[in-house]
Amino acid sequence: MTGPCRPIVPGVRHHGRMQQTSSREVYANPWMVVREDGIRRADGSEGIYGVIDKPDYALVIPLDGDRLHLVEQFRYPLDLRRWEFPQGTAPNRLDVEPTELAARELREETGLRAAKLVEIGTLDVAPGMSSQRGRVFLATGLTPGEPARELEEQDMRTGWFPRTEFEKMISAAEITDAQSIAAYTLLLLHERRNPG
Repeated sequence: MTGPCRPIVPGVRHHGRMQQTSSREVYANPWMVVREDGIRRADGSEGIYGVIDKPDYALVIPLDGDRLHLVEQFRYPLDLRRWEFPQGTAPNRLDVEPTELAARELREETGLRAAKLVEIGTLDVAPGMSSQRGRVFLATGLTPGEPARELEEQDMRTGWFPRTEFEKMISAAEITDAQSIAAYTLLLLHERRNPG
C-alpha cells in the first residue's frame, strides 16, 4: 500500500460509476502533488475532480501498560498546536516498506525504539479529496533514545498520558487529529479481538 504519489494514466481508471478521461498536474512539491482530473459519470455527463496525491503514511501508537506516548506540534494550516500519535511519510515522496516507515517515524519524533510493531489497521485520510492512506501500528517493548526530528518538527514536544487522560483530551477537544482518534478506535478493536 505504501508508495510514492501514484501517476494516473487518463482513461484507465474506472471508479465504479466514474471514469477518468484526462489528468493534469496543477502543483507539486516534495510532499504532495495536486492534480485535476476530467471525469465521466455513469450517466455520461462530464466533470472535473481535484485530487491531492500524497504518499501513504505510518501512524504509531506507542503503548506502555496503560500509558500512550503522544507528540505535540504546531500545525500550520490550523495555526494551532495539536497533540497526536507519531505519524508521517518518507521524505521526497519515497516508497518505504510500512513497518520500516513506522519504526522510523517513532524513532525520529520520540526517540523511542519498539521491540514489537504490529499492524492493526488501515485509514483513509480524506477520501473525498486525497489518495493518501495510512497504516496504523501498535508499538510495545519501548526503549528511550534521542529523537532525530525534521526541521518542521523542531518545536515538537512529547509526553506519556494515561488512557483515561487521553480520552478526556478527546472529549475536551484537546486532541482533534482525526487520524489519532481513528487509530485509537483500531487499538480498542485490536484489544477486543486479542484479549490479554
